[in-house]
Parts: sequence; structure tokens; C-alpha cells
Amino acid sequence: MNELITLARHEIGGEQVQAVNARNLHAFLEIRKDFSDWIKAQLSDLFLQGIDFEVFPQKGENSTRPRIEYALTIECAKHIAMMSRTAKGVEARNYFIACERRAKLLAKAVHIPQSLPEALRLAADEAERRAAAEAQLAIAAPKAEALDRIATAEGSLCVTDAAKALQMKPRELFNWLSGNQWIYRRTGSPNWIAYQNRLQAGLLEHKVTTVERNDGSEKVTEQVRVTPKGLAKIAEDLEIAVSA
Repeated sequence: MNELITLARHEIGGEQVQAVNARNLHAFLEIRKDFSDWIKAQLSDLFLQGIDFEVFPQKGENSTRPRIEYALTIECAKHIAMMSRTAKGVEARNYFIACERRAKLLAKAVHIPQSLPEALRLAADEAERRAAAEAQLAIAAPKAEALDRIATAEGSLCVTDAAKALQMKPRELFNWLSGNQWIYRRTGSPNWIAYQNRLQAGLLEHKVTTVERNDGSEKVTEQVRVTPKGLAKIAEDLEIAVSA
């Protein structure tokens, strides 16, 4: 497998894991924004240090002062790549998926066959595993591209329409959004409100509408709406195939 982005062992949360240097990911995605500003914006709302990433100093080649580097878990790097909304992002995400599968295969204990029939059986099993992995990658690529198209679409949906797009019942989606700290209700209010970090991340938005009462007075109502980016994130978290 060609190495698109270098992976290296790094300690995150006290555990040695395969990690991605955020600076390498920034370069691969061809992000024009300054690296320091870009990585802080990516990590500020959805990821936790010590779980999803780790910060560490590293001496620069042409400087005596160390520069700040970020080691990302593969799961974190996959999400950032997907949210870049570019073809390079889809390519990076699929590459990370392939790296994870390859690592799992290598982690399995090596068994030395003791007879010719056993050797033939092991070879057949390995061929089946490889075929299954290639089939899953073939399925993952168009799914990732579909999510990318959704994330870059225009407009937003009310939660009920978002549930239809996700082929869920509206109540199930409301419960999921509430349970995963996307929306909440103030005490005594029937209206749902988006958490600030979800608004800042562009996953949800509020639509304010003025309604005229029967007596001629006006009432201002506020509705939580799911953005295309938010719909793609929900579909990815729930592993739901959404038609673009």
C-alpha cells in the first residue's frame, strides 16, 4: 500500500497508538490557511486532548526553538479529512481506513501451518479476508464521496426533514441529538436549542421566524435546523448511507 501520509507510533492518553502528524495532514489536504490557525479550529469543538490528539514540542530544522506539533489518532484524522470537503479529503479518509484494516491484519498472531492441508486452508482464509477488505473499500469510497457532496450542499433542514433524509423516525433523531449534546431545552420551554459548539462548528443553525397572532400582535419563534455539514456528520457517526 502506497504511503500517502506518514503514520508513526505516538503516545496519546497514555497509550502508544498509530498517529498522524497534523502538519503532514495539513500539507496533504493542500490547506491554504495557516497551519496553527487551521488545526486549532479543527480541534476546538469536537475533539479532546489526551483522547483524540496530543500536543508535543519538536525542534525545527532551521530553528533552535521547538515548534508545536499535534499527533492525531487515525479516527480524528479521518474526521478532519472528511470535513475538509475536498477530493483530497476523501482520498485521505479512505487511506486511513485502509491503514486501520492493514494494522488489524498484521496484529493477528502468526500461525505456522503443520501440514499441507492446513497451509492451503490458511491461504484460502487469507484470500477471503483480502477480498472482503477490498469489497468494503469499494463500498466506502462512494459512500464517502456522497457524504462529501452532502456536506457541501446549500441550505438546511428542520430536524423532521433531516430524519427523513437519514431514514429515521423524527423522535429517534431528536433523542439522538439530545443524548449526544447537540440540542437541549431550557426549563419550562418547549423549544429545542442548539449547543453553542454545534453552532460554531457549522453543524446546526437557528432560524428565527416572526408569526402574526390572531389579535394582530407578533410572536418570534426560533427553530433548530440541521446544516448539510451536520447531516453528513450525523450520517457518518451513525454509519447511515444517505443519498446525495
